[in-house]
Amino acid sequence: MNKIKQFLGNKWVGFTLMSLLYLFWFVIWTGNWWLLLGEVVIFDLYISRYFYRFVGRHNEAWCQKSKIYKFIYEWVNAIIFAMVVASLIHIFIFQMYTIPTSSMEKSLLVGDYLYVSKVAYGPKMPNTPLSFPLVHHTMPGSQTTKSYLEWIKWPYHRLKGLGEVKRGDAVVFNFPAGDTVLLERQNVTYYDILRMGEEQYGKEEARRRLFTDYTVVARPVDKREHYIKRCIALPGDTLRIADSEIYINGLRQEPPAERQFFHTVAVNTPLSEYALQNLGITEYQYNPTGGLYYMSLTDRVAAELRKLKQVISVERYSEQGTSTAVYPHDGREGWNADNYGPIWIPKRGETILLTPDNLALYGRCIGVYEGNDLRIGEDGTVFINGEAADRYTFGMDYYWMMGDNRHNSADSRYWGFVPEDHIVGRAAVVWLSLDPAKKFPENIRWERMFTSVK
Repeated sequence: MNKIKQFLGNKWVGFTLMSLLYLFWFVIWTGNWWLLLGEVVIFDLYISRYFYRFVGRHNEAWCQKSKIYKFIYEWVNAIIFAMVVASLIHIFIFQMYTIPTSSMEKSLLVGDYLYVSKVAYGPKMPNTPLSFPLVHHTMPGSQTTKSYLEWIKWPYHRLKGLGEVKRGDAVVFNFPAGDTVLLERQNVTYYDILRMGEEQYGKEEARRRLFTDYTVVARPVDKREHYIKRCIALPGDTLRIADSEIYINGLRQEPPAERQFFHTVAVNTPLSEYALQNLGITEYQYNPTGGLYYMSLTDRVAAELRKLKQVISVERYSEQGTSTAVYPHDGREGWNADNYGPIWIPKRGETILLTPDNLALYGRCIGVYEGNDLRIGEDGTVFINGEAADRYTFGMDYYWMMGDNRHNSADSRYWGFVPEDHIVGRAAVVWLSLDPAKKFPENIRWERMFTSVK
């Protein structure tokens, strides 16, 4: 045992082990060869000790002279170390996420606390490395103060992960339409408000009003809001929705077991609170005049409701006709939340011919997500970065995400594709679940704790 301690205590052994860890984790995994300069610091820490000679020994002397200085130094040192370790875990390994809305019910519930694996698909390096640790886009206690600086901007770079996004994965990603935000109304999408304004006032006046009435800011990819949805279609897939059923490349997909739809439930007497809670029904409205409930139900719960004596009928809602609310918001014949497509999901390296029809679908991918200057001339000619173009080759993969609560989910049907550089990680485990409608300790959903996300 003493020989092992002596071996591990050797400065050259320590330097070698730390160098190998640093090289494999920070240099090779990140692919940033500038980080090799960190080897100078490691060498000095273990071998040359220049920093200790000129600074460290003086610090030790101050600690011996002053108990107050020693106390402050030890606490600051501990806090900095803890923040560095927590930040590295947050960036490279996993982060925690809370379900804020019911868009994934009943698969994931409001109040679920998730472990989100970043190594599942490979962690991505931050676009804005100069930011307050463990804080997303806004400083604590403020709704407008940014938590990051854009003095340094890193391009998109994803490290090697354990696998790739698969159909059916519950994926956490940065909200693609969150690149522009109204600080005073962050619960709504800037583009939705702009479209409504354009219908009422026209394009120029709507934009002028928005910039006059609100503080409009742009956010880098890594500082956009986090969303969680289920991956429905992968790069290169062709998706179609027919009467709420999903078809990928012409084949009907098996739906998630806990997906929900709006239902109209006719009753001859109101349902008791006990019956509603026993069935797990949380989203509903009751119209006593007509004896009608409007509920979000899974197929299983809908079948259970039909067995109750006071229930006359249970009918699932299905949207019909044409809706301008769905992407690309141009009123395509018959496109709505329940009947959509077909639409092709862009894939890296694939080339498309540019037409007025598909520019509406893919123009945002070309101009916004992939950073090109996209312009259409008066004669209809398409210009990309100042040059006329009749085709385009995609530089990234894209995904189609949808919530399991199909009639109460703001997802790809309404704002389009999710680029690969927006993918954060895969929801893996529910480590805590609290019912926001109840008080402690009844609010703890014990049966959901430490369950895997399906």
